[in-house]
Amino acid sequence: MHPDAEPNRGVRQFDSLTNQIGKFNVVDKTLLVPEMSRAGSRLLVAALRSFGIDARVMESYEGLRLGKRFTSGKECFPCQVTLGDVLHHMEAEKERLGDSFQPENYLYCMAETGGPCRFGMYAKLHRIVLDSLGGLGKTRIVSVTSEDSYAVDGMVGREVRSNFSRTAYLAIVIADVLDRMLQRTRPYEKHSGDADAHFEDALATMADAIEVHGRKKGYRHILRTVEGVAKRAREIIDPGMRPKPLIGIVGEIYLRSHTASNQDLIRLLESHGAEVVNASIAEWLNYVSHKLMRKASRDMTYAMTKRDVGSCIRYLKAWLHHRIQLTYQYLRLDQAYRRVGRHLHIHQDHRISRIERQLDNDRIFTFQVGTEAALGIGGALEYQTTGFDGIVNVFPFTCMPSTMCSAILKPILERMRVPYIDSVYDGTFQPNREAAIRTFMHQAAQHQEMRLSRRPW
Repeated sequence: MHPDAEPNRGVRQFDSLTNQIGKFNVVDKTLLVPEMSRAGSRLLVAALRSFGIDARVMESYEGLRLGKRFTSGKECFPCQVTLGDVLHHMEAEKERLGDSFQPENYLYCMAETGGPCRFGMYAKLHRIVLDSLGGLGKTRIVSVTSEDSYAVDGMVGREVRSNFSRTAYLAIVIADVLDRMLQRTRPYEKHSGDADAHFEDALATMADAIEVHGRKKGYRHILRTVEGVAKRAREIIDPGMRPKPLIGIVGEIYLRSHTASNQDLIRLLESHGAEVVNASIAEWLNYVSHKLMRKASRDMTYAMTKRDVGSCIRYLKAWLHHRIQLTYQYLRLDQAYRRVGRHLHIHQDHRISRIERQLDNDRIFTFQVGTEAALGIGGALEYQTTGFDGIVNVFPFTCMPSTMCSAILKPILERMRVPYIDSVYDGTFQPNREAAIRTFMHQAAQHQEMRLSRRPW
C-alpha cells in the first residue's frame, strides 16, 4: 500500500461528512423517513407527499441486528435502531430491484440538534457506516436541525417552503391528537380492541386528508376531519367506568414515542390500571421556537450594551420571526385541541412558558442548558400540578439529558409524595421490569385515592 493512501482516505471521509449530509433537493428522489411515533411519521410523510415528494416510512425495528452489528454499543439506543432501519430497508430494496437498484435515487432523512446531546452525531455515524458498505455511499443523508427551527431551505422550492412547514407542523399536531385519543379511550373502551381499530382507521383518514389538502392550504378541512374522528372516538368509551390513575410520561423523545423500542410501555401501564398521557412531539417543536426566540432576545440585549445598532436590528428581526412562528404554532395547536375537545376530553399540550415557570426562576434547572431535560423536569412538575398520580421518565441507557432529569426529579417528587420511576432501554429485556411497573402502579393508585379524598365536594 502506498504510504499516502491512509491520509487520502481520511480526507475523502471528511468530505463525505460535509458533502453527503445536508439539505438536498428532495424532488425526484425517494425520501426515507424513520419511524418514531407511528402516527407522527405517517402523517409527516402524508404532508411530504402532498407536495409531490416520494416519501416513505421505513419498516422499523426489523433491522436492529444490523444496527447493533455496525455500532459499538456505546451509542444511544435510537442511533442503533434508526441505523438498522435504513440498512434493512436498503437491503430489502437491493433484493427487490436487483440490478436496477440505484442507491443515489434514495435520500435518508435524519434530523440533528446541537450539543451536548449525542443526537447531533447520529447522521455522522450513519454516514460513516453507509460509506463503508459497498454502493451505499451514494445515498445522501438529508438533515434538518433544531438550530434553525428545522428550516427546509434547499429541500423544497422557495415558493412552497412556508406552506410546507405549516402543513408539516399541523400534521405533527394531528398525530399527537390521535395518540392522545388512543390513550384516552383504550383504558375505558366498552369492547376490547375498539380503540386500536379506531386509531388505525383514524390514522388512514387523516393521512388521506393531509395528503389531499395540505398543499392547497385546506387546513379547515383537515381540522373538520379530525373533529369527526374525535366524535366517533367518544362512542368507544364506557361512561360507567371510574377514572383510573393518571400517569404522565416524559423523557427522550424517540424512546417515549417508539413503541417497539420502549417495549410497548404505555400498553403495559394500562394493563396494570393506568390512564397514560405521553409528552407530545409538538411540545418539542414549540420548545425549539421558544428557545430560539430567547436566544435572539439575549443576543439583542448584548448588542445593545455594545451599541451595535446593526446587530440589534438583525437580532430584533430574528426575535420577531420566532415570535410569529411560535404564535402560529400555538394557534394551530389550540384549533386542533379545541375541535377535538367538543366531543372528547383529551389532555392539552403544556405551554412552554408554563413549563419554564415550573423551573422556579432557574433554581431547579434552566432553559439555557437546553436539551430534553428542561422539558422533562418542567413537564413532570406541570403534570404534578394538574392532578397526575405518577411520572415515568423514559430514556435510552446512558442518556445524559434524561439522567440529569432523573437526578433532579427524584428527590423533588419524593418530597411531594408523587410516585416516580425511570424506564431505561437498550434493546434488552429486564426481568424485573413488570414487577417494578406493578409496584409503581400500586403507589399511583394510592396517590389517586389520597388526591380524590382531598377534593372539596
